Amino acid sequence: MTDAASVLDEAEPIVDLPDQAALVRAAFEGADLTVLIQAQLDRLHADVTEAGAYISLALLYQLMGQKENGLACQEAGLHYARLYRQPVPGAAVRLLTIVARGDLMTNTPVELMLEGRSVEIIRLYVDQLGGLTEVVPDHDVALMAIGEADETREILERLSGLSARWSTPVLNEAGAVLDLSRDRLWRRLEGIAGLTVPPTVRATGEDLSAVALGERALGEVLPGGAYPLIVRPVGSHAGKGLQRVEDGAQLLAYLLESRLETAYVSPFVNYASADGGYRKYRIAFLDGRPFVAHMAVGDHWMVHYLNAGMAESEAKRAEEAACMAGFDEGFAARHAAAFEAMTERLGLDYYAIDCAETPDGDLLLFEADVSMIVHALDPVDLYPYKRPQMARLFEAFEAMLRKKASL
Repeated sequence: MTDAASVLDEAEPIVDLPDQAALVRAAFEGADLTVLIQAQLDRLHADVTEAGAYISLALLYQLMGQKENGLACQEAGLHYARLYRQPVPGAAVRLLTIVARGDLMTNTPVELMLEGRSVEIIRLYVDQLGGLTEVVPDHDVALMAIGEADETREILERLSGLSARWSTPVLNEAGAVLDLSRDRLWRRLEGIAGLTVPPTVRATGEDLSAVALGERALGEVLPGGAYPLIVRPVGSHAGKGLQRVEDGAQLLAYLLESRLETAYVSPFVNYASADGGYRKYRIAFLDGRPFVAHMAVGDHWMVHYLNAGMAESEAKRAEEAACMAGFDEGFAARHAAAFEAMTERLGLDYYAIDCAETPDGDLLLFEADVSMIVHALDPVDLYPYKRPQMARLFEAFEAMLRKKASL
């Protein structure tokens, strides 16, 4: 890989894409996606090599819940081109994002965060071999947008240290992203005052079976191990396969039912508030500054925004609105020292966390990554308070890009 240049090599075509955030917004607003899909299929009928149509279909099929079809279309598009651009006439910033093939959780969702803003987004898809072009499109700032996962670990390892040999500023060093894996994150952040990060290990089904059957002590697998446990299949998202187990018998039953191969295991930390509710926050950090992206109030310990009943409860929405309005003086102020120490240790320009507060007032960290979904797609009639908050976050994201690019 040579230094980034200002002219694209003819061997690496760059393909223009329609506004990808507009397609996501259409899905959220209930548009008939089959019409949008047919429009892209018509492009392919005219030219089967139209890479941009394949990439748009990859997104649309995933939005319809057809992940396999989506990933197949993505693979077809990448056969013809690895560089894609959302052109913005007169853009104030040209952002090059280094991304990996995968689903909607694989890369930083910059298209959603920069929708309608004066930022031209260029995607460069890379692979396990590195896959960097010798010459890249002209740009002002680059972002390592690949999230931490088993599927991307080899890519990130190969791209570690990229910023040292890149001619424009690069946000998010690949090596720092690797430290966000669940079994490395808690060690990276261990000992920060006011921060609780439960020890997390990666264990095989065989390891856990031995524990469940009493053949191995739990403490041999999980430091300080004690029930109840949280068991999460590696690679799962949105609580799929996530289980709380109270003892060896429940663990064995779970293993027999799930046929688990590998999981992240950690102790369960009770974070119920005084009223019995569970409050979970998503917070994005931009150049060290925290912004709340959402706050969900659930009746069950496994809280996700979509299962917490926020749309059905005016009281919950009112609490989220108050949280957003008073975040800087409230939540952020209470945990300012932990936020600062965490950001310093992680060394990332942009990342997001899911977190809560323990009954004794600590910040409880569930996970951190650069690819968490952050958006402003919720209906305004139900969530009128969200658009202004997310606008602040997105303005700060663009400001960070300008600052890094010295524009």
